[in-house]
Amino acid sequence: MAGITKRNGTWHLRMRVPRRYAGVEARAEIHRSLRTDSEREARARLPAAEAAVLAELDSRLTMGQSQRPGDVFSAAVALAATRGVTYRQADHLASGPLEEILARLDMLKPSDTPQIARALLGGVEVPQLMLSELVEEVERICAHDNRYKSETQMRLWRSPRTRAVANLMAGLGGDRPVLALEAGDARRHKAWWQKRIEREGQKAETAKKDFSNMSSMLAHYYDSLEMAEPPRPYLGVTIRDRHAVKSRKPEIPVDWITEKWFAPGAFDGLNDEARDILLISIETGCRQAEIHDLPSDAIVLDAVIPHLRIAFEDGEEKREVKNTSSVRLVPLVGVALAAARRHPNGFPRYRYKRSYSAIINGYLRDNDLMPSPKHTAGGTRHTWESRLKAAGIASDDRGEMMGHSVASARNRELYGDEMPLGRKLDLAKTVALEMPCHLD
Repeated sequence: MAGITKRNGTWHLRMRVPRRYAGVEARAEIHRSLRTDSEREARARLPAAEAAVLAELDSRLTMGQSQRPGDVFSAAVALAATRGVTYRQADHLASGPLEEILARLDMLKPSDTPQIARALLGGVEVPQLMLSELVEEVERICAHDNRYKSETQMRLWRSPRTRAVANLMAGLGGDRPVLALEAGDARRHKAWWQKRIEREGQKAETAKKDFSNMSSMLAHYYDSLEMAEPPRPYLGVTIRDRHAVKSRKPEIPVDWITEKWFAPGAFDGLNDEARDILLISIETGCRQAEIHDLPSDAIVLDAVIPHLRIAFEDGEEKREVKNTSSVRLVPLVGVALAAARRHPNGFPRYRYKRSYSAIINGYLRDNDLMPSPKHTAGGTRHTWESRLKAAGIASDDRGEMMGHSVASARNRELYGDEMPLGRKLDLAKTVALEMPCHLD
């Protein structure tokens, strides 16, 4: 715990050096000017000053002990920043103005350690992470962002990023250091994709996902190195197809649902979990994964209003939902309520797997229960929104029911309380379909 002491009319931080820093700080105590003669102001500045000292000590410790080149480099960048300068490698300093080198030498104090000298004078090599190692490194960097993802969701997170790196390496003809990437390399990635689109009929949207994933991973990596002016090799790199027609999932017509899907025997050849996931989607508008990935305690049937809890989940049944707008309570009515009562603990057969979509769509197609080859079971979500719209329910209310970002749609901040579950129930009842006896 740091304290304050007055020296020559100015208040200073006075802090005993914790034992863990003994290897990088020989002094038993550190004194740092708080630049004020006011005791009250000094005490106000003390917490930030103490945090800065500890951050500097941590950086020096990392430089002295870490075996990870990236960590050592980040520590050097942070140390240089504590002295108000940007980290620059020694060869860059040597080719620059002599005044900058002299200024950095003047910053060194007799009590400074070799780590500080290396940070100020560019004595730490830039880490040579290779492209083939980028996904693993970014996964480490983004561990906190991905903390709610299940194992299946993490595989889905890795897959497109691994593919993007592999495609870039194919365009470049091999592996290379990440920090050696330039705008020309991103353009070669683009050229590689243009040839594939021309020869194989690949979609421009697929290429754009590659560029987006590469840009995002590089940004995370550069940020982890605390680079003052990180490069942006993918800036402006895109592929446009002026002939492409934006696809839109077609809705399942309501009369198709009631006449075909609600017909007795329609689902006799389908397992009960797959059938009831579909029935829940019809009367909730939930995304398929929101339903089949529900944790065992997220179907709340003993409440005054039975509902689903769509949320970020931690622990053994952790999962990540699409975004914060998707977090919501969903009332259960009609066939959805009946289906949920048959599965109070969720759907273990499909939980955290990605087999449901193929199973349900395959069954519906094989049994002539799909309106057209373009339709999928996911169209129930769009049907439900159209049912809400046809009932005269306001756009904002539809957005909350669906888990859309109302703030994004309005293009401004959203104020006020979340829609009460009772109000959601009233709206859901407004559009609920008549339930056949055999599905109760």
